[in-house]
Amino acid sequence: MTRKIYLISTGGTIEKVYHEPTGAAVNQESRIKKYLERLRLPDTEIEAVSLLNKDSLEMTDGDRDLVLNVVKAKLQDPAPVVITHGTDTMIETGRYLESGLADLTAPVILTGAMTPLGFENTDGLQNLTEALFATRFLPPGVWLVMHNQAWPVSKVRKNRALAQFEAV
Repeated sequence: MTRKIYLISTGGTIEKVYHEPTGAAVNQESRIKKYLERLRLPDTEIEAVSLLNKDSLEMTDGDRDLVLNVVKAKLQDPAPVVITHGTDTMIETGRYLESGLADLTAPVILTGAMTPLGFENTDGLQNLTEALFATRFLPPGVWLVMHNQAWPVSKVRKNRALAQFEAV
């Protein structure tokens, strides 16, 4: 039986690429579908939506409302939701979603990367894979999945000094 997962990409480091003229990593175009092609998911149908492609520090309340409305629309046909997001404001968006989503019947999982997917030693593909796998066993709720760990969004914080998330 094929399982369905909704994947909503909003940008962030996981989607950044090296921009030669500036020497910086930037969000240019969504790359998530290219990364999904690298995964072997024989019993999974992923419906991917590239909603935004911006650094999470540039996200506005209007952007978060857009994400919330798309998640609500997808959940009309219940299936787990994975959202790729920049790590700087991932928790803020997760808590916004948590406050706007009542009576969830599937998990909503946020994930991202500290290093862009195309870079050496990236954590992006690992985190994306873990988030997709976590849809199989996490209960309904809003979650953050990164670095082989899963936390309810209300019980996690980003430790910027260590470049990792931790329980609160």
